[in-house]
Formats: sequence, C-alpha cells, structure tokens
Amino acid sequence: MTTVFLFPGQGAQFPGMGKDFYEADSGVRKLFEEASDVGGKNWAKILFEGTAEELKATDVAQIAIVLVSIAASMALKARGIDASACAGFSLGEYSALYQAGVLSRGDLLRVIDKRGELLERISRTKDDADGPAGMMAVLGLDAETIAQEIQGLENVYAAIHSSPAQTVLAGTAAGLSAAEKVLDKAGAMRLVRLRVSGPFHSPLLSDARDEFAEVLRNTNFADPKIPIVVNTTATPPLSGDALRKTCVDQLDNRVRWVECQNALMAMEPQRVLEAGPGQVLCGLWKTMKYGLRAHPAGTLEAIEGLL
Repeated sequence: MTTVFLFPGQGAQFPGMGKDFYEADSGVRKLFEEASDVGGKNWAKILFEGTAEELKATDVAQIAIVLVSIAASMALKARGIDASACAGFSLGEYSALYQAGVLSRGDLLRVIDKRGELLERISRTKDDADGPAGMMAVLGLDAETIAQEIQGLENVYAAIHSSPAQTVLAGTAAGLSAAEKVLDKAGAMRLVRLRVSGPFHSPLLSDARDEFAEVLRNTNFADPKIPIVVNTTATPPLSGDALRKTCVDQLDNRVRWVECQNALMAMEPQRVLEAGPGQVLCGLWKTMKYGLRAHPAGTLEAIEGLL
C-alpha cells in the first residue's frame, strides 16, 4: 500500500506526549537517551512532567516534537507500516528528512538542538514593548486578501499557507496586533495566537541564516531514499545538497503547505498518516477535500487502530 507520512511542526506539543511509545519500546527509550546526551537535558522528564508553558519555548519544543514524531515512525515501522513518500510541516520537515534517510539520527538530533537554540535566541531579539514575537493563524480569509490587507504594516508577514481558508502570520507582537485590527475589520472569522515563541518563516529570522548554514556545512545530507516534498518549493529535491539549501531557506521563507499537499496527492497515495503529536495536519488535509482521509498516528492506540 502506498503510504504518505505527514510530520507535524511546532505548536503540536503537549505535556505527556510520547509517553506510551517511551514506556512500550526500549528503542524509543534509547532515542530519548541519545537526545539527552546531545543537548544535556532530560527529555523524558521534560516531556512527561513539564508544563505546556515550558514546552512552548523553541529550544524545548523543537526537539520534543521531533522525538515523538520519530517514535511514532518507529512504532509504525515495527507494525509493517512504512512511508512511500513524506513531508513535514515547518519543523516537521526535519522528521521527514530522517524518514527519507537524508539525515542520520545523530545528525538529526544535533541539528535540531542547534536550530532550536538559535531560533529561540534570534526570536528574543524581535520582542518589543507589546510582548514576544510570535505567530497568528488567520481563518476565514483567502491568502490573497490577507496579503493585501497587511501590505504596508511593519514587522508582520504571511509565513505559512496552511489551507485554502487559513494563513499563518509571523511578526513582532506589535506587528501581529496591528494585523489583528485590519483583518478583523476585513472579515476574518478567527484570529488565533499560536503556541510558538518565534516569528518563524519570515524575514524577521534572516539573521539566523549564516549561523545555521555553518551548522549544516559539515553535516552529511544523503540523497533521499523516498520522495520528500519540501516546504519552500513544494517539490521533492533529488539530492542531499539541494535539501541542505532548503533547510536554510526555510528559516525566512514562506511554507507552501497547500501546494505541498497537492504535490503529495499527485503521487496517488492510498493512505495518509500524521506521524507525531496531535491531529493538526489531518485537519488541514481534510480542508483540501481530496476524498482521501488522513489518519492520526501519534499514539500507540491510534496506530493499533490502523491494523
């Protein structure tokens, strides 16, 4: 059966996620130990005992979500379910890189640890008197209308085209507040501040490019073993070198998730699974009205239900 894996991004985190995988599989426990060795943090304690606010910080949330996503992939593979193609939403692209054989597990953990620390540090330089920089989902307006309405506003950008009726903005606190006013007046159905601590996929993070490129310079990027549709181009690059470049470009460029989903659907999958915490990507897939449902696969119970 042709199966696509979707990997969730930052904002999907919640306290206790992944505990079922951890308790059931010694391989997952080893994965958590390896991550703790890389970053010097006790990830089992953080995920299973930490608060939602503690998990929100970029340098915590990023590796936490990747750990649970890889644990879900391991559980699926142990039950004979493997990916024929994959894509990751924002941060989830790194889980997809691992799934496709582009990054080794050690390199994945090291890169995510460095990326999380870097983006948290750069994001805090964008905080202002109104509060921390972040992101906001806009529901009920199309992407073109949103772009027109925020044109001319300072420090706010369209960062993720999530679905036909949802776009995520990134900005400073003041920039997001200004956008709220004009978009509410323009008829937005909902304006939701997201559980993230940075203005991701926007020019506000361009300062991170050079330092992150240096992190990746000596990291081995193998050619993908399966197609991986990437956020910035909505195409499956064929070489590891091209994928290294997309990792840098993703920092300050828009995530084209609607186009990514269309590219995956063009591969004619028979099954689509969200491998990781939450069901956000299942919901976004549903809005595309393909006639093929995406199933959650972020818990042992959900995975057992697929068999």
